[in-house]
Amino acid sequence: MKKLLLLMLIVAFAATINAQTSDKKWGVGIGAWAYGPLDRSSVGVMPELYFGRYISPKIDLLLQGNMGLWRTRMTSDLDIANGFLNLRYKLYNETKDFRPYLYAGPGYLADNGSKGVNFDLGVGAKYYVFSNFAVYGKTGYINGIKVAGHTENFWKFTAGFEIDFGKSKDSDHDGVPDKKDKCPNTPSGVPVDEKGCPKDSDGDGVADNMDDCPTVAGLTSLKGCPDTDKDGIADKDDACPDVAGLKALKGCPDSDGDGVADKDDKCPDTKKGMNVDASGCPADQDKDGVADSEDDCPTVAGTKENRGCPEKQITADQINLQNIEVPAIHFVSGKTYITEYSGNILNNLVTLLNSNKAYHVNIYGYADSQGSNSINYKLSRERITSAIAYLKSKGIAANRIIQQKAFGEAKPVATNDTSEGRLLNRRVEFEIFIMK
Repeated sequence: MKKLLLLMLIVAFAATINAQTSDKKWGVGIGAWAYGPLDRSSVGVMPELYFGRYISPKIDLLLQGNMGLWRTRMTSDLDIANGFLNLRYKLYNETKDFRPYLYAGPGYLADNGSKGVNFDLGVGAKYYVFSNFAVYGKTGYINGIKVAGHTENFWKFTAGFEIDFGKSKDSDHDGVPDKKDKCPNTPSGVPVDEKGCPKDSDGDGVADNMDDCPTVAGLTSLKGCPDTDKDGIADKDDACPDVAGLKALKGCPDSDGDGVADKDDKCPDTKKGMNVDASGCPADQDKDGVADSEDDCPTVAGTKENRGCPEKQITADQINLQNIEVPAIHFVSGKTYITEYSGNILNNLVTLLNSNKAYHVNIYGYADSQGSNSINYKLSRERITSAIAYLKSKGIAANRIIQQKAFGEAKPVATNDTSEGRLLNRRVEFEIFIMK
């Protein structure tokens, strides 16, 4: 008996499919217990084997075989053999662990050399120990046939187990049968929940396979990631997740608008529009303590009193101006970069300076009248800086660029009322001289 019970458990664990339902339509039952005639007291053992087929939520079809063995007061070990085609009527729905039922059906009985059609009927119940394994018990009546002028009807009681199996349809191959699948077209390989829908571990409405932050609830617009400061930048990408900031600064604020985040800005109150260095302080190329925007000599160290220029300026009586005309270069409105055309003019200037090492150059910058005075002054300063950077890139030494002066929109050479005139005013001029 212990070996039989162990075998039953091993078979149950080996099965990996759900109980016999509309999804899993097949079942096998094995059982045995006692039987006997209704009009006599002799008892025998009646094993049975059946194969079941799901028909509907209320009906199963069973092909069942029974034998009557070792009945007392019988000289033969085999008393009867009986096959049945039974219908099993289920009293509870298939979601319950405990499932009582009624059964009945026609059969064919062999009894002590006689054979004939008979029937059985009865009541039973299954209890599902595992999702695909049930134990059952039932009691019933077997109608007999006439043998030697006498019809012998039987009672029986059977206990055993049933294993259910089969394969349900799963169109999207996600492991959830179509009947229970709320999302039947899930793409292949996407993890799903018990309803067959893409798994959403944090419940934020973004499926795990599309969620950049699958363990914490976030926003659909940020691929499932949270945004604590509501600045449109996910916390995982936000260098300042607790305070709203700018996307260009990885979510950090910039109070003075100088392009340097407040957390890195050593000069957080810089005037708007002022050029700054990496620390957020006013740019000072020559490190003389005068910001480039206010330095008339930004590439040569000077004094604050002399607007960033050296105390000793070169005067007109110290130089010999050369009667050499160098065309001015011009700029796009509001811009400071060197155009291709202006680059060609500067290349000619480089050739000239290289032709005589005694030549030096003064540079003067201008702007048109569009915009404020401060912006135009800044533009003229930066245009000088662009021209100097170009000359240096071509090998002209800094000590040959003696004086730089920005005039902003002052000293126009044409009217500012036309686009042509404004173009002529957006210029940098050059002056060639030799030191005395």
